[in-house]
Amino acid sequence: MKVVKVNLAKNVAKVDIGGTQQWIRLDIVNEVPKIGDYVIVHAGFAIYRLDEKEAQETLSLFEEMLRHEAPLH
Repeated sequence: MKVVKVNLAKNVAKVDIGGTQQWIRLDIVNEVPKIGDYVIVHAGFAIYRLDEKEAQETLSLFEEMLRHEAPLH
């Protein structure tokens, strides 16, 4: 998810993916992200900061998986 806002006083960041935004905690992330960075999020916590190249590669893999996903019927 892309970081769009950071509030270090509250140790949170607002993140966005595909227009959906949410606040997440920064308590356990490997490196405090800045606006424009990308993070891997699990259960409301940023767990890993990615550089843009890593993030784009990861997002491309997710898009590829979704294209090949079987319907749930």
